Amino acid sequence: MKLHFECNMGASGNMFMAALYELLPDKTGFIKKMKKLGLPGVEIKCTEVVKCGIVGTHIAVIIEGASEISDDVHAGGHKHGKADRHRHGRRYGYKEIIELISALDLPAKVKEDALGVYKILGSAEANVHGKPLDKIHFHEVGSLDAIVDVVGCSLLMDMLGVTDVSASPIHVGFGSVRCEHGIIPVPAPATAEILKEIPMYGGRIEGELCTPTGAALLRYFAADFGVMPPMVVKKIGHGMGTKDFEAANCLRAFLYEDTPNTANQDYICEISCNLDDMTPEAIGAAFDILLENGALDVYTIPITMKKNRPAVMLSCLCTEEAHDTLSKLMITHTSTLGVRTTMHSRTIMDRTIKTVRTDYGDIRVKQAQGHGLIKIKPEYDDVVEAAKKHNVPFQTVYNAARRGV
Repeated sequence: MKLHFECNMGASGNMFMAALYELLPDKTGFIKKMKKLGLPGVEIKCTEVVKCGIVGTHIAVIIEGASEISDDVHAGGHKHGKADRHRHGRRYGYKEIIELISALDLPAKVKEDALGVYKILGSAEANVHGKPLDKIHFHEVGSLDAIVDVVGCSLLMDMLGVTDVSASPIHVGFGSVRCEHGIIPVPAPATAEILKEIPMYGGRIEGELCTPTGAALLRYFAADFGVMPPMVVKKIGHGMGTKDFEAANCLRAFLYEDTPNTANQDYICEISCNLDDMTPEAIGAAFDILLENGALDVYTIPITMKKNRPAVMLSCLCTEEAHDTLSKLMITHTSTLGVRTTMHSRTIMDRTIKTVRTDYGDIRVKQAQGHGLIKIKPEYDDVVEAAKKHNVPFQTVYNAARRGV
């Protein structure tokens, strides 16, 4: 099974844990395992809540009877973000956290994952504050309830047994938030540090949507960030945040299997843009660059744009792996300000290339088979070269190559 996180409203530690919790068949077993860890005064409270008509789970970590503060605004009017900006009690240093997690009665893989998440958090704090990792003093993410979030998420990932994790680009919000250092911008410096080289965006919602803990969990567990892949969904988990926004404050987790795939079906991306201010020569140059850099096909379609301007739609087909490279090239080498991407499924024939011997030399021949059909096509460049060399018509070499199959 595989897992995809939809981060349209960012992520926090408790949202991540709640989304995974909803996917788990043995929810009681998870709560029992967390209780057996022996963390003093810790209780996990799972509550069903509704956000914008969507039912999901909110998880609160209770420490000595006190839960995370859920006020929406601090004194001074600075808006809150997610739950792990409001931690209670003692703050643990990086060394203490490593020792605490290492001593817990957990499978080795769970400990490894939890420690890996905190290594990301610690490294980010060290870079932001200009201190060595072993000298870092955590604030919000150094509290016991933050540690429980990280350990709980690591345990849930192990219990679910997922083999592959991906996530969408991360909505981080905008504005400012008050923390123990004072008023800081959104995304918080540690969050921004963690999300380097990961797609993120500010969007239109004011507030801290992605916390350092949420960012570190996503960075550690997700291998890819991008559009939702083709999938057959088995279950959906809704991890709800504390605050209410105009959009559902929810992290969705999709547990899925790959779509049934046979030799006759695969998926490709189509990248397109509309151009009304480029010369044919310039479009031709961009056309060639896309083909030279992995496009499966490139084509143009005449269109009419605003103000009745004759224009061209430039499109290329490519694999998902080549999408980012070709999107950047299309933006770089055309006048467009953006490109569109559509994912297509396609039914294809099994294809092979063989070389046949003819009176005009060796010619490569493409052979496609499937759906009860066989199609044979000699390679154009080979046929042209042989026809010129032997001073015979193109069709003569073409037919000879077909007969040689």
